[in-house]
Amino acid sequence: MIEFRGVDKVFTDARGREVVAVRGLDLEVPAGEIHCLLGTSGCGKTTTLRMVNRLEESTRGQVEVGGDDVANRDVFALRRRIGYVIQSGGLFPHMTVAQNVGLMCELVGQDEPRVEARVRELLEFVGLAPAEYTMRYPGELSGGQRQRVGVARALALDPEVILMDEPFGALDPITRRRMHDEFRRLFARMGKTVLLVTHDLEEAFALADRISIMEAGELVQSGTAEELVASPANDFVREFLRGVTPGGTA
Repeated sequence: MIEFRGVDKVFTDARGREVVAVRGLDLEVPAGEIHCLLGTSGCGKTTTLRMVNRLEESTRGQVEVGGDDVANRDVFALRRRIGYVIQSGGLFPHMTVAQNVGLMCELVGQDEPRVEARVRELLEFVGLAPAEYTMRYPGELSGGQRQRVGVARALALDPEVILMDEPFGALDPITRRRMHDEFRRLFARMGKTVLLVTHDLEEAFALADRISIMEAGELVQSGTAEELVASPANDFVREFLRGVTPGGTA
C-alpha cells in the first residue's frame, strides 16, 4: 500500500548548506499493516511520514500509495485518500467535536444530513457517545478523548491509509498505556494501513505489526518485534532495544 523507492529528502539550512534528512530509503508497507517508524529525535522518521501525503516533497526517488506515485497525484485528492493524526488530535479549538469530525465531509460537498450521519457513525466507532460529545469543544475533552476525535476525523472520508505522528506523546504514561490497548483493538476493526511515527519503544512494540528503526536518516532494520530483539542488525539497534525481553515487551 505504501512504498518508498530510493527516496532522499534534502533540506537547505539558513547558511545555504544541504542537510540530508532521509537517505536512500527503500521500504514497503503492505495493505492492512500497522507499521511503525521508530528512532531518536532527528532520525528522519517524521520527514518520511510527511512525504507520504506530500507535506514534504521527496528530493529523489519515488513514494507510492496504492501503486500510484504521489508526485503525480493532485495533492488535495491525495490527502483525501490519507487520514492524518498528530499529537492531541490536531483539533480546531473553536469548533465543536461534530464540526471537527465532519469538516472533511463538508469540504468535499456532502450535504448536511449525510455529514451528521457520518459524524454519529464515527463517534460511535471510536467509543464516544454522539449525544454526549457532538457539541463539546476540544478544551472540554481529556487527552484520550481528543485523540479519539482526531482518529474519527481522519477516518471521515474512509481513507486507505492512516498516518499517525507521535499521536500519544502528550498523554501521561497511564493514559498512554490504556490508549495503546484501545487503539490496537480499533486498528484491528478498521483494517486500514497505518504508518505510525514514535520514539517510544513500548508504544511501537504495543501497536505495530512491523517496525522500521531509523538512524541519521537511514533505515537500519525492519522486522517484527520478535525479529528485532532476536537478531539486531548492529550495535545501534542492540542499544536502542536494550531492556526489551525476547517476548517483545519493553
